[in-house]
Amino acid sequence: MKVLVFNVKYSENLGDGLLAECLETALSNRPDMQVETIDLAGRTAFGTTHSRRQLAIRTLHMLPAFARRLAVKAMLGSKLEKLAEVWSSKIDNADAVVVGGGNLFQDDDLNFPLKIGTLLDCVNRSGKPLAIYAVGVSGTWSPQAAQLFARLKTTNLIHLSVRDDLALKNWKRHFPSEVSPIVLPDPGLLTRTLLHAKNDRFGSNASATVGICVTDPVILQRHAGGPATDIALRSVVEYRALIRQLVEDGYRIRLFCNGAREDQAFAERLLTEKTMQAYTASNWISLAVRPEKPEDLIDILRSVSVVLAHRLHACIAAYSLAIPHVGLGWDPKVASFFKAVGRETYFAAGPSATAVLIASLIKLAEANVVDNARREATLAAAASGIETLYARLLSETSRSNRTKQLVDSLG
Repeated sequence: MKVLVFNVKYSENLGDGLLAECLETALSNRPDMQVETIDLAGRTAFGTTHSRRQLAIRTLHMLPAFARRLAVKAMLGSKLEKLAEVWSSKIDNADAVVVGGGNLFQDDDLNFPLKIGTLLDCVNRSGKPLAIYAVGVSGTWSPQAAQLFARLKTTNLIHLSVRDDLALKNWKRHFPSEVSPIVLPDPGLLTRTLLHAKNDRFGSNASATVGICVTDPVILQRHAGGPATDIALRSVVEYRALIRQLVEDGYRIRLFCNGAREDQAFAERLLTEKTMQAYTASNWISLAVRPEKPEDLIDILRSVSVVLAHRLHACIAAYSLAIPHVGLGWDPKVASFFKAVGRETYFAAGPSATAVLIASLIKLAEANVVDNARREATLAAAASGIETLYARLLSETSRSNRTKQLVDSLG
């Protein structure tokens, strides 16, 4: 069985690469499965994101919403026409299509709606079975985004699942009269099953070392699913205050990013102040080389004793690897994950997320190991979700093959 999986595997945000590799690996391990992952942006390898991405992001951030949507449509128009030709050809030679995982059903100035809408057109023309698997769903869509995503209604949809209760609630709001999805855990929870994660020679979980996953506040503000006041650590000043607090508490700090160049540049900017330079000179702070592949991110996570992050999949991967972690608020999806795994205590958001509070949560998280029984059950559910998807794909392709044989025999 040949299955095409569409997501954003080669995004600079390596959390997307991690979950894509988890899904691809888990499906490929099933009998008679041939899996090809296709990036919705047309990328074909890690590290191939356009070098002007940072400039585009900052330019879009300065525009009003309607202008951003027009700009994105203009930038994607001809590219999507070319991608549609490639996708259609590949789909014609496949047995089924899977879309997921990741936060793909979000309206980021029509970026994902345009890509998903184009893909749905290709799938619809082919008539091939379609599975939507463990996706995230944002709460607010523009009318244009809703129309593009609604193309799903005319496809041969054989499986529909979202990654958590928040995504389920949002999906039902957008499609109140359609079939309701089931909830299956994010495939990124299977990070520990990846070959690289099993190799003990990588990483040492250095004691009393905090890994701070730095995210450029511009990115948080642009993609936040809630008010800006919910964003924790949203300025250089707040980051530096936290670093000072952690050093006072005796922690060494390793700054890192999820792979995005704008995040790495922001981390470098944090270190330009005199106190930060002094901490660097005395080895209180280090900055990890920008990770370019998912395995690089895994290495960084395993080199620290506790992780602090806005990025959802830095937290998900840390959870999978049993590394203590603290989440920072900026989008409801992060809070939703911490609630789903029973770690609300280790989540900070809004004005109350001061340097003192975050530092205390880091200390608390490091002192309390991740609940192993809860974690094992969660990871088992993620593995079971893959089995559910596989069984549905197998059943549908078997039915299609029987129908084809019957038609051929009658012909």
